[in-house]
Amino acid sequence: MAYSSSYGPSDGTFFVESDEPGHQRMTMRDAAKMLARNKQEMIANELSRLACDEYLEDIMQHLRHMEDETLPDANLIDMQREIQWFMRPYLIDFLIEAHSAFSLLPETLFLTVNLLDRYCSKRVVYKQHYQLVGCAALLIAAKYGDKKDRVPQINELNNMCCGLYDAGMFTQMEMHVLNTLDWNIGHPTVDFFTKLAAAEERDSVEVEHMASYICEIALYHRDFVSTKPSVMARASLALARAILGKPEVNDGEWDQNDNVTLLTLSQHLHQPSVTLARKYSSPYYSRVSTKLADFLAQQAAIARRGVPPSPPQEHATSNKASDVYSTPNKGLGAVPGVADGYMTPPITPDGASFAPGNAAMKAYQVPPRCPVTPTPQGHGQAYPQQPPHQQQQQHHLEAQSYFGSGPHGAF
Repeated sequence: MAYSSSYGPSDGTFFVESDEPGHQRMTMRDAAKMLARNKQEMIANELSRLACDEYLEDIMQHLRHMEDETLPDANLIDMQREIQWFMRPYLIDFLIEAHSAFSLLPETLFLTVNLLDRYCSKRVVYKQHYQLVGCAALLIAAKYGDKKDRVPQINELNNMCCGLYDAGMFTQMEMHVLNTLDWNIGHPTVDFFTKLAAAEERDSVEVEHMASYICEIALYHRDFVSTKPSVMARASLALARAILGKPEVNDGEWDQNDNVTLLTLSQHLHQPSVTLARKYSSPYYSRVSTKLADFLAQQAAIARRGVPPSPPQEHATSNKASDVYSTPNKGLGAVPGVADGYMTPPITPDGASFAPGNAAMKAYQVPPRCPVTPTPQGHGQAYPQQPPHQQQQQHHLEAQSYFGSGPHGAF
């Protein structure tokens, strides 16, 4: 809108009032700079593509070497005196909730579990430090790949741990994990191989989400601790395609190891974690947990209709099949020539913050807000022998008392 000004100069100028925002006119020099920048970007992208094609085989060979070098050994974790496999699902649930709470990258979760397992295969870990090691691994993995503003703060992690630790213990454990692993953090995660294979085979986003869900289910089980990420990626994608009714892909790399991994994965899909199923029930993840539950229900109904009743099995066999998280009994003297039947790597950790007289460690002597599992009198002393069913019940009662049952408890 233009208004004539009676008080303005006599040359008839106007004051112009407009609702449109003012735009600065681009000069010829700025336009030339923008064109040059776009041209440089196009050239750089083309050179990157050519270099990728030329060095792709070398890159993949390096990644396969890295996954061999950074693969944990489940047999060494078996030798832990206090850490048992039935405790693992509680810790993985905690790490998944913390990972989601801070909106970290998907590969950060897999790198966290890899660091945790590598550390537990090299050091003796007491059960009151198990969650602390998991938090330290999460901090390292987040600093390695995520943006700085997404990295969790120590006080935030300590609040999720019900205040069981102090800042000094988090810092010292983080340094202890790095020194134990010789600062070798890099690890090609299963998430990387899954995205690479899905892009090459042009799988849908739904297939990628289902494969990611299957890979995270595998984090809960000992059977997959020493499985290579590339093998896990191929097996999870093949299983995801079968579940979603997508055509099978034959890339020529399938071998017997992939078949074994695929079969083992299919046997662990029936009882996924409630925390993980809730995570993948959102529309962002294509509701793949619901689709997997529907698929398993359909398969069970087909089996009931088409298969005659099976003869009764032995009681011991049925118990073994129904308990996914059962820990095998490890008797003393399993390893000849080793004291107490276990290998004795260095104790974790041995700094001032973990000294017996430290005030933080004295807190374990009184019941905190989240109860601590009672520790035997002397770490070399074995638990009293009980019948197998009583041992299993006692294990789960101890886990519930230490880890907590709520989503934001000690675990």
